[in-house]
Amino acid sequence: MAPPDNDVLWARSLHCALSGSDALSGVSLGVREGEILALVGPRGSGKTTLMRCLSGQLLAQQGEVWFNSSPVHTLGPAERERLRRDRFGWIDPEPGLVPELTGWENTALPLLLRGISHKAAKTAALEWLERLDIGVCARKRPHALTQSQRQRIAIARALVATPSVLFADEPTATLHRADGAQVLRTLTAAARSHGITVLLATHDAEVAALADRTVALLDGRRVGTVPPASGAEGVAACSLSV
Repeated sequence: MAPPDNDVLWARSLHCALSGSDALSGVSLGVREGEILALVGPRGSGKTTLMRCLSGQLLAQQGEVWFNSSPVHTLGPAERERLRRDRFGWIDPEPGLVPELTGWENTALPLLLRGISHKAAKTAALEWLERLDIGVCARKRPHALTQSQRQRIAIARALVATPSVLFADEPTATLHRADGAQVLRTLTAAARSHGITVLLATHDAEVAALADRTVALLDGRRVGTVPPASGAEGVAACSLSV
């Protein structure tokens, strides 16, 4: 069965076990082009595993994943790596910058790895740093920057090649609430202005509220709501919108 034409990503009946435990149990999902979709649920609910399957980093033991009506689950490792490099962007909770490189060099890295000229890559990197209000960080190395600035550079690096889909895995988990809120507003505005589809994994209901639609996971399954939990791990009754 082919996915709907307006779904840039589509998964059916994904089953994935990690270290002998079920990480995903029959999860199906469709993501429309240009949509910002929040995956919500407590840590351990399967959000990261689902995004890794959708991006081709991880192959589910059962089920299908399609990108733009092409099957990802049948691709070999080299083809999946090329897909991630050319069409997808990824943001982790930690910036993961190269310490020896400046802000613009870290941002330009995906373009340079594609063989884009040094001049063109630098121009694009500087433009994105300015859009994210961190142009002053272009010539500084990561050790001289705040955590918020480093994470913004990581976001610029993920956006610089204008990916079809951006996977953001708890992108503000290490930031103070005010910094995190501003980073998320900047990320979502940049994605909308460039028509980038975003999958945003979060356990924070305020972060999820920035998305167009929410899908809730619990114990590796899609659920209607996620019950509140105590402390920072909780998601306050995030509704599932199909």
